[in-house]
Amino acid sequence: MPTWNSRGLRGSALEEMINYTNEQYLMKKLALIQKIPTPIKPIQIEKETRHITLAYFDQKSTVDYIGAVQGIPVCFDAKESAVSAFPLQNIHEHQIQFMKNFEQQDGIAFIILYYSHLHEAYYVPFRDILSFWERAKKGGRKSFTYDEVDKTYRIAIEGGVYIRYLETLQLDLLSRES
Repeated sequence: MPTWNSRGLRGSALEEMINYTNEQYLMKKLALIQKIPTPIKPIQIEKETRHITLAYFDQKSTVDYIGAVQGIPVCFDAKESAVSAFPLQNIHEHQIQFMKNFEQQDGIAFIILYYSHLHEAYYVPFRDILSFWERAKKGGRKSFTYDEVDKTYRIAIEGGVYIRYLETLQLDLLSRES
């Protein structure tokens, strides 16, 4: 059973940037995006501070974020990579199914992928993730490379804290219309 203290802080820099951005989008009335907490079951709690020191994941989570942008339902996951190949094992089958179902309900699903070694972020549409996923299921490559990511969807990062993904979401919406 996976424990909370073993991998819990991976991706926290990206999530902090996204959380800050979402606060800015809310203040400007551009979007309402909520961070979905991963359900955990505490095992050890420090008595004096009441901090959870050991826990396990209580159930499978869906995606990291869900909400609406100007009336359009969106859901996305935040992923980080310190190398140029992103292992698909970091995206779970239940997340793929959730995003597929979300898009079938006319929502927009995507991943924000941050290449920490390059300080570059990309909006990866669900259709691309699904294509990489299906390739792996058919015995192909079990990851996708930096070169395979559509550079049209590079996300501007301002001041190291503001990750402006709405512009790339707009590009995706325009591509769906044509």
